[in-house]
This record gives sequence, C-alpha cells and structure tokens, in this order.
Amino acid sequence: MKLSETEIAAIRHEMTLYEDPGAATIEALKIVQEHRGWVSDEALEAAAAVVGVTPTQMEAVATFYNLIFRQPVGRHVIMICDSISCYLTGYEEISAYLKKILGVEFGQTTADNRFTLLPIVCLGNCDNGPAMRINTDYHGRLTPEKVDAILAEYP
Repeated sequence: MKLSETEIAAIRHEMTLYEDPGAATIEALKIVQEHRGWVSDEALEAAAAVVGVTPTQMEAVATFYNLIFRQPVGRHVIMICDSISCYLTGYEEISAYLKKILGVEFGQTTADNRFTLLPIVCLGNCDNGPAMRINTDYHGRLTPEKVDAILAEYP
C-alpha cells in the first residue's frame, strides 16, 4: 500500500518540526487516519517507512494512543468518558442507554455505519459529567433525552 502524495507531504512537513524526525510518529498516524478514517496495518507500515522508524515502533505508538483507530469506524465516533467524575454523575445510565439505542456494545459500529461506540479513560471534562465526545465535539451533563437530541445532529 502506498500513501498518497498529500499524506507523504504532510508527514514530511511534520518531521521538519522536530529535532528527531521519529518524534513525528503520532502526527504521521493522525495524518493517515485523517485521510483514511482509520490506520490499517499496511498504512501503518507505509507511514513508518516515511518517518524512518520500524513498523513495530509505529505500532507501539498506535496502540498506546487511544485516539488512533486500528480498525474501521463509523462516520461518527462516540467516546463516552468512564473516569471517576463521569462514573459518579451518571456514566452507567448513559452508557447503557447509548448501547440500547444504538444496538451495539463498546468497540462496535452500528449496522448503518453511522456510529462507533468507544469508552475513553478521561475527556478532561470533569465538571460536565457525564460527558462524551462525538468526533471532535464535546457534550456534557448528559441525560437520555439530551443524548437523543445530540445524536440527531449527526446524520
């Protein structure tokens, strides 16, 4: 698999921003994901070649950083925060509600490929728990009714 010229140029640009070009590994993964929606094994190996690190080094970063998707995801990725603040303010109710209305468990994508549901350790939105992130948008102080209205905003 080859990366596009656009992807390669963006990765090479990021490499110029660091004293050690290998430090651009996370940015390379983000660039690939931005263009492809997720990072396949083949794309990971191609990005590693551009950055000049081994695929194993690239994989170590990809599996550590939980915002890199290593399998296909839906059009919208819902990350529900399961930190202690959100847990104390209604995480269990909201996560159960999301699973019920979407018909999926954590790590799964809806049949229409609209949503992927993932837990996340912390969204840094502790004063607004329970909280979730859809793509790059943050939503807090969730109730089942509020979740319904929010999901309607994502076709």
